[in-house]
Amino acid sequence: MGSETNRDLARRLAEAATLLEQQGADEFRARAYRRAADSVAAHPEDLRELAGREGADALLNIPGVGKGIAAALRELLLTGRWSQLERLRGTLEPEMLFATVPGVGLGLAQRIQSALQIDSLEAFEAAAYDGTLAAVPGIGPRRLEAIRAGLATRLGRLRRAAPPPDAPRPPVSLLLEVDRRYRDGAAAGTLRTIAPRRFNPHGEAWLPVLHLRQGGWHFTALHSNTARAHQLGRTRDWVVVYYYDHDHQEHQCTIVTEHAGDLAGRRVVRGRESECRQHYAAGPEADAADAARDRRPMQAANSGRR
Repeated sequence: MGSETNRDLARRLAEAATLLEQQGADEFRARAYRRAADSVAAHPEDLRELAGREGADALLNIPGVGKGIAAALRELLLTGRWSQLERLRGTLEPEMLFATVPGVGLGLAQRIQSALQIDSLEAFEAAAYDGTLAAVPGIGPRRLEAIRAGLATRLGRLRRAAPPPDAPRPPVSLLLEVDRRYRDGAAAGTLRTIAPRRFNPHGEAWLPVLHLRQGGWHFTALHSNTARAHQLGRTRDWVVVYYYDHDHQEHQCTIVTEHAGDLAGRRVVRGRESECRQHYAAGPEADAADAARDRRPMQAANSGRR
């Protein structure tokens, strides 16, 4: 029943569910991936042929497959890789993924990843249209158009529109709380750890990971394990937060300690500095609320307890 392609896709989804369970993620996420894995394995038509003929939206007709899981299937069908699964495994190498886009060599891929701290084709596609990629030094209008064309060629018929710039996203107050809980848990040694392949010659499980469900969002937080973070000695400071809506569509941001200006010494969500400034400017009441949250026992989300 089903095709070899479908069975391979289903194995990847099931592996993600297992890793989420092992890392203490919310049970809802793991069940969603496992349910989708069962549907994909049982689907009577090869999904590569289906998506190639009717486009990525056809994947949404499979029971249990929402927009986020459809995007994961799309990435697997296009590249044979899935960024989220590789992240859960600790094997993610985003530069190699970006270099699969026509017109993007390994050197440029490394510069893009270092500047934007993104690690998926979805994020790369969004950056090509929302203005952030254009801000990377060395990428002028002609280079940007070439990259967009390369993405269009790479993604082909399965390409879908980049998410709108006004898509809902968590407030900075919630992102900063996730950041705080992650850093507290990492410092206390209470979080599960994974063994990243990059910059880890001895294969040690040193990278803490937090999965948390709060405010209607699912979050995954990890210290940045990029070349740039290692070069600057910020691997214990930079925190990458991935957030997922009810459709499991993935977005990400990086939270750092600001070292200059009026936000010096504060934790700041990159790209949302003005909102962070407003958050901190709320006065003693906001600081008192932050302190109260810091004193609360950490929610046991990473052990799967609610």
